[in-house]
Amino acid sequence: MDNIPFVVILQDMFSYTFIIRAVLVGFLVSLCASLLGVSLVLKRYSMIGDGLSHVGFGALAIAGAVNLAPLTVAIPIVVLAAFFLLRLSEHAPIKGDAAIALISTGALAIGVVVISMTTGMNTDVCNYLFGSILAMSKSDVYLSIALSVIVLTLFILFYHKIFAVTFDETFAKATGTKTGTYNMLIAFLTALTIVLGMRMMGALLISALIIFPALTSMRLCKHFRTVTLCSGLVSVVCFLTGVVISYVYATPTGASVVIMNMVAFLVFWGIHGMRSHHRKQEHRFHLRPL
Repeated sequence: MDNIPFVVILQDMFSYTFIIRAVLVGFLVSLCASLLGVSLVLKRYSMIGDGLSHVGFGALAIAGAVNLAPLTVAIPIVVLAAFFLLRLSEHAPIKGDAAIALISTGALAIGVVVISMTTGMNTDVCNYLFGSILAMSKSDVYLSIALSVIVLTLFILFYHKIFAVTFDETFAKATGTKTGTYNMLIAFLTALTIVLGMRMMGALLISALIIFPALTSMRLCKHFRTVTLCSGLVSVVCFLTGVVISYVYATPTGASVVIMNMVAFLVFWGIHGMRSHHRKQEHRFHLRPL
């Protein structure tokens, strides 16, 4: 496709219904993940996405074994796991990363055992682990769009409360904010986003949608609002670029999206480094003796 105009490639790509469905859902999920990722990264809880995706893999394996709709089984299980992780890390001797490691490895093991005893290690397993743009059925799309809109709406409505518990939870609690409730809200929204994105990105790659855009934006932006807005923009652009690259070069969609996020991170890091170097040079110039 080297000599084919880019517009023609896009027209050809969007002539397929399954790609339109995947792009629509991926756009919304990328936006949701990037917005929540800012709070999760700042609260040093970014790896919850990785842990919940492994729980989601176990839930999808169980759904496949009993012939139930994957999302209807995975959503409640992952939401409960998110609440359990939050409570475990707050009120037990097992903290943060250790709690996530316990839950994620246990759920992954359960999923592998269930699959090996039922369908065996087939193509569906690879789709669960690494994602597939073909995995989105029409019913999945409708459910994913509805839940993504709910996630975005709740995030916007409770933006100031989420900001408060992200930056200074102790102060927020002292001012009467129900920090436990809003931490549970963040966990709930994260669980929904993880399940929605797993079908396309896979259990092993979905956490990248949470971590990369937030870290990328933090290289250049310093305020919560600008970081959040920049994170959403970076995530959406990287997703759309990754899908186009996946179509043109026949590469896995999830991996292509993650690679584009890596490229964006390196670009922002480079710009940050050049800015820092320029400021140091200006500072040295101003301090130079007469």
